[in-house]
Amino acid sequence: MIDIPLSALEVAMVQTGTRAVDTLRDTAAFAQGLERLGYHRIWYAEHHHSPAIGAFPPVVLTAHSAALTSSIRLGSGGVLAPNHAPITLAEQFGTLAALHQGRIDLGIGRGPGTFDEVTARALRRGAGPATDGEYQGDVAAILSLLVDEVALGPLPEPWLLASSTAGAALAAELGLPIAVAHHIRPHNTLATLERYRAAFTPSRWCEQPRVLVCVEAACAETEEEAAWRVGPMEVVKAGLLKGQSEIPFPTPAAAAAHPFTAEERQALDDFRARQAVGTPKTVVHRLTQLARETGADELMLTTPVYDLHDRIRSYELIKQYIEATTAP
Repeated sequence: MIDIPLSALEVAMVQTGTRAVDTLRDTAAFAQGLERLGYHRIWYAEHHHSPAIGAFPPVVLTAHSAALTSSIRLGSGGVLAPNHAPITLAEQFGTLAALHQGRIDLGIGRGPGTFDEVTARALRRGAGPATDGEYQGDVAAILSLLVDEVALGPLPEPWLLASSTAGAALAAELGLPIAVAHHIRPHNTLATLERYRAAFTPSRWCEQPRVLVCVEAACAETEEEAAWRVGPMEVVKAGLLKGQSEIPFPTPAAAAAHPFTAEERQALDDFRARQAVGTPKTVVHRLTQLARETGADELMLTTPVYDLHDRIRSYELIKQYIEATTAP
Protein backbone atom coordinates (compact mmCIF):
# COMPACT_ATOMS: atom_id res chain seq x y z
CA MET A 1 0.00 0.00 0.00
CA ILE A 2 1.10 3.59 -0.62
CA ASP A 3 3.01 5.14 2.27
CA ILE A 4 4.55 8.13 0.46
CA PRO A 5 3.13 11.64 -0.08
CA LEU A 6 0.58 12.19 -2.83
CA SER A 7 0.44 15.47 -4.74
CA ALA A 8 -1.23 16.95 -7.82
CA LEU A 9 -0.27 18.55 -11.12
CA GLU A 10 -2.78 21.15 -12.34
CA VAL A 11 -2.74 21.82 -16.09
CA ALA A 12 -5.75 24.19 -16.02
CA MET A 13 -7.81 22.64 -18.81
CA VAL A 14 -10.22 25.05 -20.51
CA GLN A 15 -13.39 23.08 -21.17
CA THR A 16 -15.47 23.54 -24.29
CA GLY A 17 -18.28 26.00 -23.57
CA THR A 18 -16.48 27.76 -20.73
CA ARG A 19 -14.29 30.85 -20.39
CA ALA A 20 -10.79 31.29 -19.06
CA VAL A 21 -12.18 33.00 -15.97
CA ASP A 22 -14.18 29.84 -15.21
CA THR A 23 -10.99 27.78 -15.36
CA LEU A 24 -9.26 30.19 -12.99
CA ARG A 25 -12.13 30.00 -10.52
CA ASP A 26 -12.02 26.20 -10.66
CA THR A 27 -8.25 26.20 -10.21
CA ALA A 28 -8.56 28.10 -6.94
CA ALA A 29 -11.36 25.81 -5.72
CA PHE A 30 -9.25 22.79 -6.69
CA ALA A 31 -6.37 23.99 -4.50
CA GLN A 32 -8.67 24.50 -1.54
CA GLY A 33 -10.30 21.11 -2.08
CA LEU A 34 -6.99 19.23 -2.21
CA GLU A 35 -5.74 21.00 0.88
CA ARG A 36 -8.81 19.77 2.75
CA LEU A 37 -8.12 16.24 1.52
CA GLY A 38 -4.54 16.34 2.80
CA TYR A 39 -2.57 16.31 -0.46
CA HIS A 40 1.04 17.40 -0.11
CA ARG A 41 1.56 19.87 -2.99
CA ILE A 42 0.10 21.22 -6.22
CA TRP A 43 2.18 22.29 -9.19
CA TYR A 44 1.08 24.41 -12.14
CA ALA A 45 2.31 23.74 -15.68
CA GLU A 46 3.30 26.38 -18.22
CA HIS A 47 1.50 26.19 -21.58
CA HIS A 48 0.84 28.68 -24.38
CA HIS A 49 -1.43 29.02 -27.44
CA SER A 50 -3.60 25.96 -26.75
CA PRO A 51 -7.41 25.86 -26.94
CA ALA A 52 -7.43 23.04 -24.38
CA ILE A 53 -5.01 24.41 -21.76
CA GLY A 54 -5.05 27.90 -20.30
CA ALA A 55 -2.05 30.19 -20.83
CA PHE A 56 -1.88 31.02 -17.13
CA PRO A 57 1.64 31.75 -15.77
CA PRO A 58 2.56 29.25 -13.04
CA VAL A 59 3.86 32.05 -10.82
CA VAL A 60 0.48 33.80 -10.91
CA LEU A 61 -1.49 30.63 -10.19
CA THR A 62 0.93 29.80 -7.37
CA ALA A 63 0.52 33.24 -5.81
CA HIS A 64 -3.27 33.18 -6.12
CA SER A 65 -3.70 29.71 -4.64
CA ALA A 66 -1.16 30.40 -1.88
CA ALA A 67 -3.26 33.39 -0.79
CA LEU A 68 -6.37 31.18 -0.58
CA THR A 69 -4.79 28.23 1.30
CA SER A 70 -2.70 27.84 4.41
CA SER A 71 -0.74 24.58 4.42
CA ILE A 72 -0.48 22.85 1.04
CA ARG A 73 2.77 23.39 -0.91
CA LEU A 74 2.43 25.16 -4.26
CA GLY A 75 4.67 25.92 -7.20
CA SER A 76 5.58 25.39 -10.83
CA GLY A 77 5.67 22.06 -12.52
CA GLY A 78 7.18 23.42 -14.43
CA VAL A 79 8.09 26.87 -15.38
CA LEU A 80 10.05 26.62 -18.64
CA ALA A 81 13.53 28.10 -18.22
CA PRO A 82 14.14 28.95 -21.92
CA ASN A 83 11.12 31.28 -21.90
CA HIS A 84 12.28 33.51 -19.04
CA ALA A 85 15.29 35.47 -17.84
CA PRO A 86 16.85 33.55 -14.92
CA ILE A 87 16.79 36.61 -12.66
CA THR A 88 13.05 37.04 -13.28
CA LEU A 89 12.27 33.50 -12.14
CA ALA A 90 14.58 33.81 -9.14
CA GLU A 91 12.97 37.08 -8.06
CA GLN A 92 9.40 35.86 -8.59
CA PHE A 93 9.72 32.58 -6.73
CA GLY A 94 12.08 34.02 -4.14
CA THR A 95 9.44 36.63 -3.31
CA LEU A 96 6.70 33.99 -3.10
CA ALA A 97 8.87 31.89 -0.80
CA ALA A 98 9.33 34.87 1.50
CA LEU A 99 5.59 35.58 1.53
CA HIS A 100 4.54 31.95 2.05
CA GLN A 101 7.41 30.45 3.99
CA GLY A 102 7.97 26.72 3.66
CA ARG A 103 5.27 26.31 1.00
CA ILE A 104 6.76 27.32 -2.37
CA ASP A 105 8.42 25.08 -4.98
CA LEU A 106 10.27 26.05 -8.15
CA GLY A 107 9.97 23.19 -10.62
CA ILE A 108 12.08 23.96 -13.69
CA GLY A 109 11.74 22.38 -17.14
CA ARG A 110 12.48 23.06 -20.77
CA GLY A 111 10.64 23.31 -24.08
CA PRO A 112 8.59 26.25 -25.37
CA GLY A 113 5.29 25.04 -23.90
CA THR A 114 3.62 25.47 -27.28
CA PHE A 115 3.51 23.74 -30.66
CA ASP A 116 3.04 27.10 -32.40
CA GLU A 117 6.32 28.43 -33.86
CA VAL A 118 5.23 32.08 -33.81
CA THR A 119 4.32 31.85 -30.14
CA ALA A 120 7.56 30.03 -29.35
CA ARG A 121 9.63 32.75 -30.98
CA ALA A 122 7.65 35.45 -29.19
CA LEU A 123 8.38 33.78 -25.86
CA ARG A 124 12.06 33.60 -26.75
CA ARG A 125 12.10 37.18 -28.15
CA GLY A 126 12.88 35.93 -31.63
CA ALA A 127 15.45 33.32 -30.65
CA GLY A 128 15.23 29.71 -31.77
CA PRO A 129 14.94 26.70 -29.47
CA ALA A 130 17.40 26.67 -26.58
CA THR A 131 20.43 24.43 -26.97
CA ASP A 132 21.33 21.93 -24.28
CA GLY A 133 24.13 24.21 -23.16
CA GLU A 134 21.87 27.25 -22.94
CA TYR A 135 19.30 25.34 -20.92
CA GLN A 136 21.89 24.00 -18.51
CA GLY A 137 23.30 27.51 -18.11
CA ASP A 138 19.83 28.93 -17.41
CA VAL A 139 19.11 26.36 -14.69
CA ALA A 140 22.49 26.95 -13.04
CA ALA A 141 21.93 30.71 -13.18
CA ILE A 142 18.49 30.44 -11.56
CA LEU A 143 19.91 28.43 -8.69
CA SER A 144 22.83 30.81 -8.22
CA LEU A 145 20.58 33.88 -8.24
CA LEU A 146 18.24 32.35 -5.68
CA VAL A 147 21.12 32.10 -3.25
CA ASP A 148 23.32 35.06 -4.08
CA GLU A 149 21.05 37.94 -5.05
CA VAL A 150 17.37 37.58 -4.32
CA ALA A 151 17.13 35.48 -1.18
CA LEU A 152 14.62 37.25 1.07
CA GLY A 153 14.37 34.47 3.63
CA PRO A 154 13.52 30.79 3.18
CA LEU A 155 14.24 29.73 -0.39
CA PRO A 156 11.78 28.01 -2.71
CA GLU A 157 12.42 24.29 -3.07
CA PRO A 158 13.94 23.72 -6.54
CA TRP A 159 13.14 20.64 -8.63
CA LEU A 160 14.21 19.67 -12.13
CA LEU A 161 11.57 18.19 -14.42
CA ALA A 162 12.75 15.44 -16.75
CA SER A 163 11.46 12.81 -19.15
CA SER A 164 14.78 11.56 -20.51
CA THR A 165 18.25 10.52 -19.44
CA ALA A 166 19.59 13.93 -20.52
CA GLY A 167 17.38 15.68 -18.00
CA ALA A 168 18.30 13.07 -15.41
CA ALA A 169 22.00 13.74 -15.96
CA LEU A 170 21.53 17.47 -15.37
CA ALA A 171 19.48 16.93 -12.20
CA ALA A 172 22.15 14.54 -10.92
CA GLU A 173 25.00 16.92 -11.75
CA LEU A 174 23.33 19.83 -9.95
CA GLY A 175 22.20 17.71 -7.02
CA LEU A 176 18.52 18.56 -7.51
CA PRO A 177 15.44 16.51 -6.72
CA ILE A 178 13.94 15.14 -9.92
CA ALA A 179 10.33 15.10 -11.09
CA VAL A 180 9.85 12.48 -13.80
CA ALA A 181 7.09 13.00 -16.39
CA HIS A 182 5.73 9.45 -16.46
CA HIS A 183 2.41 10.98 -17.59
CA ILE A 184 4.10 12.12 -20.81
CA ARG A 185 6.78 9.56 -21.63
CA PRO A 186 6.16 6.50 -19.45
CA HIS A 187 8.50 4.31 -21.50
CA ASN A 188 11.42 6.55 -20.42
CA THR A 189 10.78 6.51 -16.69
CA LEU A 190 12.96 3.64 -15.47
CA ALA A 191 15.97 4.55 -17.64
CA THR A 192 15.68 8.19 -16.52
CA LEU A 193 15.71 7.21 -12.86
CA GLU A 194 18.57 4.74 -13.29
CA ARG A 195 20.71 7.49 -14.83
CA TYR A 196 19.76 9.98 -12.13
CA ARG A 197 20.55 7.71 -9.20
CA ALA A 198 23.80 6.45 -10.68
CA ALA A 199 25.20 9.93 -11.33
CA PHE A 200 23.76 11.89 -8.41
CA THR A 201 26.06 14.38 -6.66
CA PRO A 202 24.99 15.75 -3.25
CA SER A 203 24.42 19.51 -3.07
CA ARG A 204 23.03 22.19 -0.78
CA TRP A 205 19.64 21.42 -2.35
CA CYS A 206 19.59 17.68 -1.84
CA GLU A 207 21.91 15.33 0.07
CA GLN A 208 20.72 12.17 -1.68
CA PRO A 209 18.59 11.29 -4.72
CA ARG A 210 14.99 12.40 -4.31
CA VAL A 211 12.36 11.27 -6.79
CA LEU A 212 8.86 12.44 -7.64
CA VAL A 213 6.98 10.56 -10.36
CA CYS A 214 4.01 12.22 -12.08
CA VAL A 215 1.29 9.86 -13.32
CA GLU A 216 -2.10 10.38 -14.93
CA ALA A 217 -4.80 9.20 -12.54
CA ALA A 218 -8.58 9.22 -12.86
CA CYS A 219 -10.69 7.46 -10.26
CA ALA A 220 -14.43 6.80 -10.18
CA GLU A 221 -16.85 4.38 -8.59
CA THR A 222 -16.82 2.14 -11.68
CA GLU A 223 -14.33 1.36 -14.45
CA GLU A 224 -16.83 2.60 -17.03
CA GLU A 225 -17.25 5.96 -15.30
CA ALA A 226 -13.48 6.40 -15.05
CA ALA A 227 -13.10 5.69 -18.78
CA TRP A 228 -15.88 8.19 -19.50
CA ARG A 229 -14.09 10.87 -17.51
CA VAL A 230 -10.74 10.49 -19.31
CA GLY A 231 -12.43 10.51 -22.73
CA PRO A 232 -11.94 14.26 -23.36
CA MET A 233 -8.20 14.07 -22.74
CA GLU A 234 -7.94 11.07 -25.05
CA VAL A 235 -9.42 13.16 -27.86
CA VAL A 236 -6.73 15.80 -27.26
CA LYS A 237 -4.01 13.12 -27.18
CA ALA A 238 -5.26 11.56 -30.41
CA GLY A 239 -4.97 14.96 -32.05
CA LEU A 240 -1.39 15.33 -30.83
CA LEU A 241 -0.56 11.91 -32.29
CA LYS A 242 -1.53 13.36 -35.67
CA GLY A 243 0.37 16.60 -35.09
CA GLN A 244 -2.82 18.57 -34.40
CA SER A 245 -2.29 20.90 -31.46
CA GLU A 246 -5.46 22.98 -31.94
CA ILE A 247 -7.83 20.41 -30.42
CA PRO A 248 -10.26 21.88 -27.82
CA PHE A 249 -11.01 20.00 -24.60
CA PRO A 250 -14.42 18.45 -25.40
CA THR A 251 -17.27 17.36 -23.15
CA PRO A 252 -17.34 13.69 -22.08
CA ALA A 253 -20.39 13.12 -24.29
CA ALA A 254 -18.61 14.54 -27.33
CA ALA A 255 -15.54 12.49 -26.53
CA ALA A 256 -17.60 9.30 -26.29
CA ALA A 257 -18.83 9.90 -29.84
CA HIS A 258 -15.37 10.69 -31.23
CA PRO A 259 -14.33 8.31 -34.07
CA PHE A 260 -10.87 7.07 -33.05
CA THR A 261 -8.94 5.07 -35.62
CA ALA A 262 -7.74 1.58 -34.71
CA GLU A 263 -4.17 2.87 -34.48
CA GLU A 264 -5.19 5.75 -32.20
CA ARG A 265 -7.20 3.44 -29.98
CA GLN A 266 -4.25 1.05 -29.63
CA ALA A 267 -1.86 3.88 -28.77
CA LEU A 268 -4.28 5.34 -26.21
CA ASP A 269 -4.93 1.94 -24.62
CA ASP A 270 -1.19 1.29 -24.36
CA PHE A 271 -0.69 4.67 -22.70
CA ARG A 272 -3.58 4.20 -20.28
CA ALA A 273 -2.21 0.83 -19.19
CA ARG A 274 0.90 2.63 -17.90
CA GLN A 275 -1.15 5.19 -15.93
CA ALA A 276 -3.80 4.76 -13.19
CA VAL A 277 -7.41 4.86 -14.39
CA GLY A 278 -10.35 3.00 -12.87
CA THR A 279 -12.01 2.23 -9.56
CA PRO A 280 -10.32 3.13 -6.25
CA LYS A 281 -8.98 -0.41 -5.94
CA THR A 282 -7.58 -0.37 -9.49
CA VAL A 283 -6.02 3.08 -9.18
CA VAL A 284 -4.43 2.53 -5.78
CA HIS A 285 -3.07 -0.85 -6.87
CA ARG A 286 -1.49 0.77 -9.94
CA LEU A 287 -0.06 3.66 -7.90
CA THR A 288 1.37 1.21 -5.40
CA GLN A 289 2.91 -0.80 -8.23
CA LEU A 290 4.41 2.33 -9.81
CA ALA A 291 5.85 3.51 -6.50
CA ARG A 292 7.45 0.10 -6.00
CA GLU A 293 8.83 -0.09 -9.57
CA THR A 294 10.36 3.39 -9.45
CA GLY A 295 11.30 3.70 -5.79
CA ALA A 296 9.58 7.09 -5.83
CA ASP A 297 9.62 9.26 -2.72
CA GLU A 298 6.41 10.94 -3.86
CA LEU A 299 3.72 10.47 -6.50
CA MET A 300 2.11 13.41 -8.26
CA LEU A 301 -1.27 12.77 -9.87
CA THR A 302 -2.58 14.67 -12.85
CA THR A 303 -6.30 14.29 -13.52
CA PRO A 304 -7.38 16.08 -16.72
CA VAL A 305 -11.12 15.41 -16.54
CA TYR A 306 -13.86 17.79 -17.60
CA ASP A 307 -15.77 18.64 -14.44
CA LEU A 308 -14.25 20.20 -11.31
CA HIS A 309 -16.44 18.10 -9.03
CA ASP A 310 -15.36 14.91 -10.81
CA ARG A 311 -11.69 15.90 -10.53
CA ILE A 312 -11.85 16.57 -6.81
CA ARG A 313 -13.95 13.43 -6.33
CA SER A 314 -11.21 11.39 -8.03
CA TYR A 315 -8.64 12.61 -5.51
CA GLU A 316 -11.10 12.04 -2.67
CA LEU A 317 -11.80 8.42 -3.68
CA ILE A 318 -8.09 7.65 -3.82
CA LYS A 319 -7.49 9.10 -0.35
CA GLN A 320 -10.51 7.34 1.10
CA TYR A 321 -9.45 3.96 -0.26
CA ILE A 322 -5.90 4.31 1.06
CA GLU A 323 -7.15 5.35 4.50
CA ALA A 324 -9.72 2.55 4.60
CA THR A 325 -7.21 -0.13 3.67
CA THR A 326 -4.48 1.04 6.01
CA ALA A 327 -6.60 1.70 9.10
CA PRO A 328 -5.63 -0.51 12.09
